[in-house]
Amino acid sequence: MNISPDFNAQRCREHRNSPLIDYALSGLRQCWMPDHGRWSHIYHLDGRPQPNESVPQSDVFYTLNVLLGLSRVKHVPKEIDRAAIFQQNARQLPNLPVRDYAYGMALWTAAESGFEIPADIVDHIDQLLSERDNWRRFKAQDLGMLLTGVVAQVRAGEERWRKFAQPLFSFLVERYYSESGLFFDAAMGYRRRFASFATQTYLTIACFHYGELTGDGVAIGMARDCVRWLINLQGPQGEWPWFFDAKQGQVLDFYEVYSVHQYGMAPAFLECAERNDIPSAREVLIRGFKWILGNNQLQRSMLVPELQLSIRSQVRNGELHTNKLRMIRAVQHAYLPRATRLIDPANVILRMECRSYELGWILWSFGQRSDLTELTHAQEFTAAISNRA
Repeated sequence: MNISPDFNAQRCREHRNSPLIDYALSGLRQCWMPDHGRWSHIYHLDGRPQPNESVPQSDVFYTLNVLLGLSRVKHVPKEIDRAAIFQQNARQLPNLPVRDYAYGMALWTAAESGFEIPADIVDHIDQLLSERDNWRRFKAQDLGMLLTGVVAQVRAGEERWRKFAQPLFSFLVERYYSESGLFFDAAMGYRRRFASFATQTYLTIACFHYGELTGDGVAIGMARDCVRWLINLQGPQGEWPWFFDAKQGQVLDFYEVYSVHQYGMAPAFLECAERNDIPSAREVLIRGFKWILGNNQLQRSMLVPELQLSIRSQVRNGELHTNKLRMIRAVQHAYLPRATRLIDPANVILRMECRSYELGWILWSFGQRSDLTELTHAQEFTAAISNRA
């Protein structure tokens, strides 16, 4: 068979990682802690001699999140033994003070990667989900990841998890759905209306995935409504706000504006939205992503090309180490409604750190995309990879 050189060149391009993916993979090398067998909680960007900070329960969760992203990567570096890393870290979950969402991530990652979940972890999750009283404590991230993980397992052929899918979704509808279009952050309590961007991300993804598995139009409709409302609330330069009043469907505070929301988490649910007939999702994704390339209040890139990392966020000056002021503002804005806007850039500073899960979200959201070359092959990523080589 004669195959043209052009065909071979095209095939080679199709089977290579994009510069964006190689950028994230290279950055993860910086965050790897060989003595622990996991990626770090924080990589500090302040020049300290030992930049990686370990918080075991966070390291383990972030590592599972990175492995989820790696499940979508065409060429995973040979030195990354994904199955061994999964087993080592999943086994640590019951021995660490992890949140319930970590078990949802274990389900999701294992399903997408074809990994076997350790038997004791399976038993733990089964017990967690079988006792309905446990559900009352779920925050949105817990419920969203557990439902997404259950759906992923069923989709992968693990029928033992199907019995939980519909009840978890019904609980979501009953306790987390708001008529505003946004989702509540908890099943009950006076603070449930104060919801984050993460709240919206994880429950929207869960509704899309559940609806796609079951054909449930209600689930797809809820997810689409949330996406549409988030698009209405996106900032003028593509900023995704951090804090919302889910009852009123309004922004309570734009800050912090996190890089991972711009390049990872929003693209994850917007990919689902594209599949489900929200034509503006692609444009919104691109606008949000370009925020990290310098189209932001500070007019600076959020990338650290010499390390292939990113700067975590833009935050109000004076609030690097406290969220009390944000909560006071949120309560004021919720009960004395007023327009919430971006503040003077002179009062915005950078949080100089990078977290490994952020790079994992890049891998998940862009590992299988070949249609956004203006982002995946942006000069910032091609130059960084070329300089590294």
